Amino acid sequence: MRTELCERLGIEFPIFAFTHCRDVVAAVSNAGGIGVLGCVGFSPEQMKVEMDWIDDHTDKPYGIDIVIPNKYEGKGEDLDPDALERKLSEMVPQEHRDFARKLLADAGVPELPEGEKTRELLGWTAATAWPQVEQALTSDKVKLVANALGTPPADVVKEIQGSGRLVGALCGSPKQALAHKDAGLDFIIAQGTEGGGHTGDVGSVVLWPQVIDAVAPLPVLAAGGIGNGRQMAAAMAMGAAGVWTGSLWLAVEEAAAEPAEKQTYVNATSRDTVRSRSWTGKPCRMLRNDWTNAWERDDTPDPLGMPLQFMVTAEAVSRTHRYADKAVSVAFNPVGQIVGEVKAVEPVRDVIMRMVEEYVDAVEHLNALQPEV
Repeated sequence: MRTELCERLGIEFPIFAFTHCRDVVAAVSNAGGIGVLGCVGFSPEQMKVEMDWIDDHTDKPYGIDIVIPNKYEGKGEDLDPDALERKLSEMVPQEHRDFARKLLADAGVPELPEGEKTRELLGWTAATAWPQVEQALTSDKVKLVANALGTPPADVVKEIQGSGRLVGALCGSPKQALAHKDAGLDFIIAQGTEGGGHTGDVGSVVLWPQVIDAVAPLPVLAAGGIGNGRQMAAAMAMGAAGVWTGSLWLAVEEAAAEPAEKQTYVNATSRDTVRSRSWTGKPCRMLRNDWTNAWERDDTPDPLGMPLQFMVTAEAVSRTHRYADKAVSVAFNPVGQIVGEVKAVEPVRDVIMRMVEEYVDAVEHLNALQPEV
């Protein structure tokens, strides 16, 4: 089960776990996989706090995930992050802000405490992601950096690789994968439409071998619809160098989500997700609820492009996370179709060990189908 990436990263299992929760990052790395901290929405100061905690709770490698889209409003503007945020904020129609706040009010979601203001632009642009990259490179335990949307800028790639770390990016098509390869990335994550968060519209079983063949021998991690060891074995059989998982970790014991949010995932079926632009401005798979339905109606505002839509919804993200028990009907719950397999809240180590056992069982099953010579 050990692959080239396992050897290069010093990990036991090629199980990559994307999560916004530091506890999950440390737990996955300690269990033999590698946790990857999603940092969009984090300031460099917040990143330092989270990374310092992870460094104190594991002696294993981990990774950092950032977001620098190929296309976004304000790209090419030679502005510092604060100036860019002010300029983009002026482009957001008041109608959109009012609509978002009305949805929260109608659902009974309380306002944030007085004096607490949400930054509207943390991540989502090259200007705001650069400080995150610089912070990521301050820990010797960070062994990889992944970009969730598009090929990272050349200077970002050079900086990460120059520090001795690996850099990769997600893709949803062979064309995107080839762009990553041409940019000199160290690995590629091929995510099928079943995956949670930003994702394309091609199914994993179709996409994975297309990408693997297109960029060979560059290592490819399979993502989208992986929730057990049988699915992992299928991906590895197609030539994947490992699996990139995310939805699996939303309801584990170590996850920071409130009990009401975890229960939402446990209750959901695989048919309860939808690809929606209503939170970030790009198609993102999440649980369908009153919020996603409201933005789809003909008599309501259309979602803006990235990052303008998140500037509309940043306050809503903060409020629905803080008051999760009151915000179930309008919360931002990015998750893949594999959510239908999340049946209980359990420890990270149990999930990892079960995946490994199921993988071994699947491989043995295939071997048993071979005729005796």
